[in-house]
Amino acid sequence: MPTTRVAAVTGAARGIGAAIAHALAADGWTVAVCDLDEAAATATAATLTADHGLPAAGIAVDIASTDSVRAAVAQIESEVGPIFALVNNAGIDVIKPFIDSTEDEWDRIIAVNLKGTIACCRTVLDGMAERNKGRIVTIGSDAGRVGSSGEAVYSATKGGVIAFTKTLAREVAQYGITANCVCPGPTETALLGQVAAYSEKLYSGLARAIPLGRTAQPEDIAPAVAFLVSDGARYITGQTLSVSGGLTMV
Repeated sequence: MPTTRVAAVTGAARGIGAAIAHALAADGWTVAVCDLDEAAATATAATLTADHGLPAAGIAVDIASTDSVRAAVAQIESEVGPIFALVNNAGIDVIKPFIDSTEDEWDRIIAVNLKGTIACCRTVLDGMAERNKGRIVTIGSDAGRVGSSGEAVYSATKGGVIAFTKTLAREVAQYGITANCVCPGPTETALLGQVAAYSEKLYSGLARAIPLGRTAQPEDIAPAVAFLVSDGARYITGQTLSVSGGLTMV
């Protein structure tokens, strides 16, 4: 890799995405903090620079819009440099029984979690293939492996990105590009707050069900991503890694 290693992380203004951005910056990556909330992305980028002494950029993007993704990637490559690592972290959910969900909710969850991930991958791949090197890590979910009450469509999209990543890994290996998934278990983010609002009983039972005895913090997820974009993971592709404290063992 060149001296300047550029990683684009979606949904990186806060939560797991911000923790990933900090982990990558600590490893020497120049990070493009991509988020729907441009002001928050810019603030997180400033914190990265202050904490790690490396340039970072806040980039506005709505990954549900392919045109927005293309514009964001063009901006990153023009202002920061070629993207050598893409972390697909952005995602949304609406916690409720499937029987109470609406088609508008299905469409938005699919547009962001599944189509948005596909659009981001497709947009960066030409440059990665031309350079014969690249890392793609997608944040899935154990909900996509074993299901999760109140998250039927979300689980479907996460199962979809897992399957997409496996196929992508087979297709792009010839270009020196790896593609892997990291699947967090219950993690203390705004999404887990939705779970608590949906069912306090479900939320309170999660920690008791986790062998390590607690829900995850975003900083528990980030090191797995940092490893998978590193040269130490150059022979790992098409894999799905659960970071769940042992809640799921598949």
